[in-house]
Amino acid sequence: MDGQVIAAGFAASLATGIATGVGALPLFFIRRLSDKLEDVLLGFAAGVMLAASFFSLIIPGIEAAEAAGSKTGTVLIVIAALTLGAAVMWLIHDYAPHEHAALGLDGPHQARLRRIWLFIIAITLHNVPEGLAVGVGFGSGDVANGIKVATGIGLQNMPEGLAVAASVLGLGYAKWKAVLIALGSGMVEPVAGLIGATAVTIAEPLLPWGLGFAAGAMLFIVNHEIIPETHRKGHQNQATVGVLAGLIVMMFLDVTLG
Repeated sequence: MDGQVIAAGFAASLATGIATGVGALPLFFIRRLSDKLEDVLLGFAAGVMLAASFFSLIIPGIEAAEAAGSKTGTVLIVIAALTLGAAVMWLIHDYAPHEHAALGLDGPHQARLRRIWLFIIAITLHNVPEGLAVGVGFGSGDVANGIKVATGIGLQNMPEGLAVAASVLGLGYAKWKAVLIALGSGMVEPVAGLIGATAVTIAEPLLPWGLGFAAGAMLFIVNHEIIPETHRKGHQNQATVGVLAGLIVMMFLDVTLG
């Protein structure tokens, strides 16, 4: 049974990774993605990730830890895991060279890497916590929750993939290369999903830690990377509508699949 759960977590996170490339396919049929639409799509992705962090990770993490001790201890476990997840992403952000679409180069030794690889690293930072969240969701044994997380992440990966491919296209790369880069960036998700599903399946006490860690990583990425990126070009209102739409979609999924 454990092997089936791990396989399901891997398969679901693979599907969400592929969704990134699928979302980039419309790039072949449009000349250019407007900055306003790009910010709306990224806002939608941020809304899904915010909702998933609370509905599908933090709350289930607290519930999973309640059997292990007092309410105070339960909350402290999830808080510690959440803080650890955010701290790890913070360290990766500081020490992995990458590039923001608007701010430009960031991190050490930027000149040693071609710009395209800096973009790939930045995109990978976004996708690692997503794959981890899907894997942990299935590894918990709650298949319904795992499907809910995977569906939400897959939905937000499609507009995110389109936005990412459009950003890469803006650097002067061919459309097919931009789509392949978007797809390749999503392939880190099944790796992270396999790690998350395996860890919490083998060691059940790790479940609240895994859920909290994934939530902290996702919250850091949303707050530090995605939302600021949507506010740099004067489209805050439209991006906020995207965030609300993402939240609503995940809320609907939480109720209907929960």
